[in-house]
Amino acid sequence: MKAITGIFLVGLVFLAGVATAQNYPDGKPVRILVGYAPGGGTDTTARIMAAALSELWGSNVLVENRPGAAGNIATEATARAAPDGHTLVFCNIGSHSITPARFAKRLTYDPIADFSFPVMIGGIPNVFMVHPSLPFKSLQEYTAYAKKHPGKLNFGSSGVGASPHLSIEYWKTLTGINIVHVPYKGAALALADVMSGHMESSVGNLAGGPLGAIKAKRVRALAVTSAERNAQVPEVPTFAESGVPGFDVTGWYGLCTQAKVPQPIIAKLNADGNKLLAGPLKKRLEDQGIAVANGITPAQFAAHVKSEIAKWTKVVRDANLQTDR
Repeated sequence: MKAITGIFLVGLVFLAGVATAQNYPDGKPVRILVGYAPGGGTDTTARIMAAALSELWGSNVLVENRPGAAGNIATEATARAAPDGHTLVFCNIGSHSITPARFAKRLTYDPIADFSFPVMIGGIPNVFMVHPSLPFKSLQEYTAYAKKHPGKLNFGSSGVGASPHLSIEYWKTLTGINIVHVPYKGAALALADVMSGHMESSVGNLAGGPLGAIKAKRVRALAVTSAERNAQVPEVPTFAESGVPGFDVTGWYGLCTQAKVPQPIIAKLNADGNKLLAGPLKKRLEDQGIAVANGITPAQFAAHVKSEIAKWTKVVRDANLQTDR
């Protein structure tokens, strides 16, 4: 009798979870925490995703920017949030791959065990740009000048330790060049300064401002960091094509949440997210330069994050970029 009662109670709990998932988000607001300042590619993509989810659910989906510590502030807040699915984080290569690789001993959370990974959105390269007045027409020309004039050129990025910054640090270690990093409080500010000529060069996610600036010829794109050219800027070569063989830094975007969020809610997030990514939203994201993911499961997404952490742990060690000693 006790066994039957136990099975009955388990069944009730399961059915309650399914019912909760079917009603999710129950008309309540959902927050998407973004670990970077407004205006950059990550923020832009998060807002596009939030608007699509809000329309699908008929509930408010709000983007909340919590910049700082290379995305760590927003990530930690999500790990500590109530496990009800109403707090998501716009996770990316910086927050869930590079930061764990660089600060492994300092993190107050586990980047895998403390999270669920319901929605993989897609991949995005960084792009290295210069002001059009500079004489460099290719990354090879820029590299040659930097080798002859160490410390003379500078580049801006969204901040220390983010994917754009580390992609250039990685390039520096591979080529032996010395160019000076100027960190900004957000990608939009770094881009604005290179467009105005106050900064010689800049690096940022292709999504958002850089893509528009390239097409408007307000900056000259020298190379993208992905292994292959991007469909939105097919004329821009890769780093690998530009004298850095094997170079590949492809960022990624997704929606992550607290690890203890009930699995039925995770399943609904995954189903709804993939439904949106297969619809009209796909074209809008592709127009931002994003290679949209195709039906990725939470388990597949988690496996990808694990492999990225392993990759970047090796990169930061080989490039001597780790901060844990």
